[in-house]
Amino acid sequence: MPSPPTTPVKEETQQGPPPDSPLTTKEGWRRFVEHEPIPPVLLSADERAALPERQRMRADDSRRGYHADLPLVNTPTIRKVVATSRLLVQLNRQQISARRGVILSGASGTGKTTALSQLGRAHELAVRKRHPRDRNRLPVLYATVPPAATPRMLAVEFARFFGLSFPARSNITDVVDAVCATAAHVHVDLVLIDELHNLNLASRTGAEASDQLKYFAERLPATFIYAGIDVEAQGLFAGTRGRQIAGRFTVIPASPFSYATNEDRDTWTALVQTLESMLRLHHHRPGSLPSLSGYLFHRTGGMIGSLSQLIRGAAVLAIEDGSERITEDLLDSVPIDYAAEQSEKLTAPTKRTGRRRRAA
Repeated sequence: MPSPPTTPVKEETQQGPPPDSPLTTKEGWRRFVEHEPIPPVLLSADERAALPERQRMRADDSRRGYHADLPLVNTPTIRKVVATSRLLVQLNRQQISARRGVILSGASGTGKTTALSQLGRAHELAVRKRHPRDRNRLPVLYATVPPAATPRMLAVEFARFFGLSFPARSNITDVVDAVCATAAHVHVDLVLIDELHNLNLASRTGAEASDQLKYFAERLPATFIYAGIDVEAQGLFAGTRGRQIAGRFTVIPASPFSYATNEDRDTWTALVQTLESMLRLHHHRPGSLPSLSGYLFHRTGGMIGSLSQLIRGAAVLAIEDGSERITEDLLDSVPIDYAAEQSEKLTAPTKRTGRRRRAA
């Protein structure tokens, strides 16, 4: 008869993000910065078997929550964005205008938003270490460009982050002045703008919204970092406005991983290996996922977002079906995004038939 586990099982090790506090509010951003996924204790077979059914269900639910929120991998794109941006933050501190910034551009699913948010989190945690007693300091402002954005809509997005509200008769100058005064009061020095591709620079409204962003960049003593889908192709660097932007911003491309050379394949395999090391499954054998690196690449097209969804989904299913390990058959059952499916059709080798697939 197995003895009861000596390590208590936590009923909840994860907290989901509150539905009414997105990253574009200071409350949601603060929760994101302070959220640190904690790997659940992986009980031995005897310890798990000795648990009462309700505790076993809670332990499994805790592991499902952990895998659904698997910690992020520090990709080369994230490292480059963080290193470049933090250098610019230091260089911009003494600048009174024409501050330099970064534009993160690439296809959907290449990890742009992840890199942007991880940059903000790393910066805010570093600032908190330097100012441990200043709980009112908000060094990072995170906003997204709304579809068909106008200058007022952009200004309101900035105000929404701080929780500022205005009477109906207030004009855009009132909103901008309040945003700038609040940002200065809480010491904002890094502004993150996502979904930049929503700016339609071919329209007058879109061009005016772009000018509004530039005005904020002049008013706020902060470094601006933008992210968007293929922004070079959206006309961002065209015309007088574009030349000014091109002269102030460093463009960092966010691209899918490659599998063309031995070095590319080693980098991809190391990424898969890192993700595997985070799994908390009872019967998963280390090395199983790296042995499927080729399959995982062709299934995802080298997109980090698709890879993350595939492995996290397989881990959750492995707990639900009791197999507690990830196999190629299980990965086949996990749905992924349309873009990755199309990439797989173009690049995946012919499926083997009549043969037993590799299993973990």
